[in-house]
Amino acid sequence: MGMKKFGRSEIGAYGVIAAGTFLMAAGINLIYEPMSMVTGGFSGAGILLRAFVPVPLWAVTLALNIPLFLIAGRIWGREYVKKTAFATLCLSLGLAVLPEGPVAYGDYLMAAILGGALNGTGLGLVFGRGASTGGTDLMAVILQHFCCGYPALLGMLDGVIVVLGMAVFGIQIGLYSIVAVFVTSKVMDRLIEGLKFAKFLYIISDFPGQIADAIMGEIGRGVTALNGRGMYSGREKKVLVCAVTRKESARVLRLVREQDKGAFVVISDAREVMGEGFGGK
Repeated sequence: MGMKKFGRSEIGAYGVIAAGTFLMAAGINLIYEPMSMVTGGFSGAGILLRAFVPVPLWAVTLALNIPLFLIAGRIWGREYVKKTAFATLCLSLGLAVLPEGPVAYGDYLMAAILGGALNGTGLGLVFGRGASTGGTDLMAVILQHFCCGYPALLGMLDGVIVVLGMAVFGIQIGLYSIVAVFVTSKVMDRLIEGLKFAKFLYIISDFPGQIADAIMGEIGRGVTALNGRGMYSGREKKVLVCAVTRKESARVLRLVREQDKGAFVVISDAREVMGEGFGGK
């Protein structure tokens, strides 16, 4: 039973990765490449190269990534490399099969927003499943073992590609490309937070047992009891700690009120939750 569940989870993760890469490919083929917008990454390098040599983007992306995977396989775990290789192959396939055409028709602001939204959504889906699309992401992961940290390296690598794009296609297009990068990062961050966003509850009550039983029985979430002392009253109390989804938090509050209307509850945002019931990846 456990093996089947694990298999379905893995298939679902790879399906999400494939969907994310095809969204990215749509943004590149329909917006970035026709509008000559270079937003970094190996796809941006491919757009630059196509200004001088008529080579397909999918071939450039695949060719540049192959040596990186040979190096990454010796540094990082097999699971990360496997998922990232799958994402790279899907991105290359998407670039090969999806049509090319200027959807924004010369409107660079629309192109930056729409392209950033597609790219950010795709990246959020891929990163949220513990993979990347290779390219400068993977290069930065490899180089951080020899010099500075990952964020700085990724920024420098993508920055160089964007600056080269300005030099080739003009400053105005380059500035809109930077807007697209900003939109991409915001959409990606929001999506990743949404995938792993949760609420963390601290509950102080005179009826901790009843409240814990209600939460575990009706919602199915685990509850941890911590020993505490009220500094004003000097009384020993149990502090219940529970992590739930945003939708479940309202139900937990209702259950707490039903068991103890005088309970003291603190709810905070949890940006990253891993473990049973929330997914480990």
